[in-house]
Amino acid sequence: MTRDEALALDAADPLARFGQAFALPDGVIYLDGNSLGPPPLAVHDHLADVSRRQWGEGLVRSWNTADWIGAPTRVGDKIARLIGAAPGEVTVADSTTVNLFKLAAGACSLRPGRTTILSEAGNFPTDLYAVQGLGALLEGRVRLRTVAPDELIEAIDEDTAAVILTQVHYKTSRRWDLAAVTAAAHAKGALMLWDLCHSAGAIAVNLNEAQADLAVGCSYKYLNGGPGAPAFLFVAKRHQAAIRSPLTGWMGHAEPFAFEDGYRPAADIRGQITGTPPILGLAALEAGLDLQLQADPASVEAKGLALAELFIAEAQARAADADLVLTGPREPAQRGLHVSFAHPQGYAVVQAMMARGVIGDFRAPDMARFGFSPLFLSYAQVWDAAQALADVLATRAWDQPQFQRRAAVT
Repeated sequence: MTRDEALALDAADPLARFGQAFALPDGVIYLDGNSLGPPPLAVHDHLADVSRRQWGEGLVRSWNTADWIGAPTRVGDKIARLIGAAPGEVTVADSTTVNLFKLAAGACSLRPGRTTILSEAGNFPTDLYAVQGLGALLEGRVRLRTVAPDELIEAIDEDTAAVILTQVHYKTSRRWDLAAVTAAAHAKGALMLWDLCHSAGAIAVNLNEAQADLAVGCSYKYLNGGPGAPAFLFVAKRHQAAIRSPLTGWMGHAEPFAFEDGYRPAADIRGQITGTPPILGLAALEAGLDLQLQADPASVEAKGLALAELFIAEAQARAADADLVLTGPREPAQRGLHVSFAHPQGYAVVQAMMARGVIGDFRAPDMARFGFSPLFLSYAQVWDAAQALADVLATRAWDQPQFQRRAAVT
């Protein structure tokens, strides 16, 4: 493809208008929205209003007058529209790790007598760590079992309480079939818990159509909620009255302001909330969601896959470096919206590209990773980024001391 052809795609792109809605520096091609989305312009004004008017003037009254108390479920209902859930099935609370811990324990409460939680080897580490911690807390009454991805379906058995998978793998971008894997878990009586961190806001997800049981996800990637933004969790309505959270905080109580000594859980999604809602974080997230909801999820996915395909094709055609190897499936329908290339100097390659204004990231041991967020990226930018990668490799620009020194966050 020529750059003029990329510009023609931009001219015909129905999502192009969203690019002006984000605060991004001039001269930067941002290919790391899969790790931290940029701020929508509306976030700045909304946070200022929440800080100055709701907090500064309304003070404690704003829990009622600005409906701060309803923010976790109100914002959750907006996320539900992006992931194929019904109103009242999603709430925003805590972090992805905490939510996964809560729902893994909750899955065990729904499947008493089963002792195994199954996942794939190489899943995102925090998912595995959370379940390992749960097993340690329960002193072996629950254990984590990991198997190779191609062995996972066969490994589900009558002792499996839940299967936990990240739908789009954080390194390779390989995509699990949401409905097929959920059906395989259900066939053995197990529950299905999906991690949607690299799915929500990127690819079209329909949890209820797939009959998924539980899900978690972060909001600072494609949902552009800001660094450390609160995460979300999904519990299908059929499970809400029976599931039990191991973190019984006051906001999960049926009547938080009754101030009872004994815990009495809410029988709906509110039973999965623990502590006081982080209002500033929720406000930033809600502003980002309001923008995201203006775009059709299927169109977002289609453009994202096209951007990724353009980058792969141009990089492979122009980068004369045999050490550059695409990881994950080549077929677009089997991928998410990020692309990883393995290279022995992957870290330095990413740093050299950053010096040229193309921001990606690195995942150990050797993966240069690039994300393609459809709302703010153009085809021409992606074309330029692929040329930058080819040039960095051709000139060995990565082979400089400043690009070899690793920072704390890679």
